[in-house]
Amino acid sequence: MVLEATMICIDDSDWMRNGDFLPTRLQAQEDAVNVICRSKQQESPENTFGVSTMTNGKVLVTLTNQLGNIITRLHRVEPEGSMNFVVGIRIAHLALRHRKSKNARMRIVAFVGSPVMQDEGELKKLAGRLKKENVAVDIVNFGEIDENTQKLESFIKQVNSGKPDSGSHLVSVPASANQLSEALRTSPIIGASGNYSGGGGSGGGGATGDFDFGVDPSQDPELAMALRVSMEEERSRRQAEQQASGAPEAAPTAEGALATVDTNEFAELAQGIGGDQGGGDYSMTEDEELMLALQMSMETGAAGAETAGDGGSTVDADERLAQELMAEEAAAAAGGEESMEDDDDIANVLADPDVLRSVLSTLPGVDMNSEAIMHVLSETAVQHEAAREKDEESSDDDL
Repeated sequence: MVLEATMICIDDSDWMRNGDFLPTRLQAQEDAVNVICRSKQQESPENTFGVSTMTNGKVLVTLTNQLGNIITRLHRVEPEGSMNFVVGIRIAHLALRHRKSKNARMRIVAFVGSPVMQDEGELKKLAGRLKKENVAVDIVNFGEIDENTQKLESFIKQVNSGKPDSGSHLVSVPASANQLSEALRTSPIIGASGNYSGGGGSGGGGATGDFDFGVDPSQDPELAMALRVSMEEERSRRQAEQQASGAPEAAPTAEGALATVDTNEFAELAQGIGGDQGGGDYSMTEDEELMLALQMSMETGAAGAETAGDGGSTVDADERLAQELMAEEAAAAAGGEESMEDDDDIANVLADPDVLRSVLSTLPGVDMNSEAIMHVLSETAVQHEAAREKDEESSDDDL
């Protein structure tokens, strides 16, 4: 896997206030940048990415692999001024030349949502420089497609000239798409590598099939782990069943362990609990994920109990569990009588006002001079004196 250092140039001109892409062109770019950065992370955790603007060529975030820094900085961007395509690309190229890993391939992803004012001569000169430096360029053309398409197609053609494997692309997204990020999911910028699945939508329907069980581990690691554990339990159960029946174990196939388990069953179960939202797009709460994992584990455990020999070991385990529970209940009953006697002894000791005063004085935060404490001690002294006199009278009667 070839490492990549990617600079993303966003269009932050005044044209980004338009609402043809929901909610605005600028916020639609933020979502799309998030999608692109996540796809780069999934390709390799060592890939780096940064963000710069196209109006004044300002670098917002230098090359990093921390997506949180990118998202935080994008939230503070406000539309202003006019886009300068050439300056924005040159600044991004300069930032890439200062990447830490010189082995990382350089790539620029530029969002163009306002008219490109530079002529084709300037663009051709810029494309020649990028081609010479082996810089791949992806352009997302949206908003002003009719005005910019011809210039941008010529620019990308110049970058790719003589290098069919340069990997530069032009993606034009019409306003009818509404969601810019959804349109990019199946575009060559992301979809060509097959490493990202957003799950559903008009641009990503059926993309969940690229992952085991139809679940993207980076989006939902807990659910993916639960499904994988259940798959391993199912495989172990089937192997035990084969050994018990004396059937020869199937030879391993090229697909490895996944060949012995119907992964579609797990994917359908996950989608069933997550809800039918069309195109494989579903979201699950933590409670629903827990229910899924428990349900699959219980089904696996029940199937294993039915196929474990003649069932004698399961019966013995149940009998031992019942005997242990009965022993615990008997011990708890015996301990209850002893605890009642202990409680009486403690109550008798605390009935002595001197003992109670010494105990309270050792407790932190207790004010021995407060009215409440003094009242309790006086009441205890009265009760203790009455109990002592009663005991003396009982002793005299016995004599």
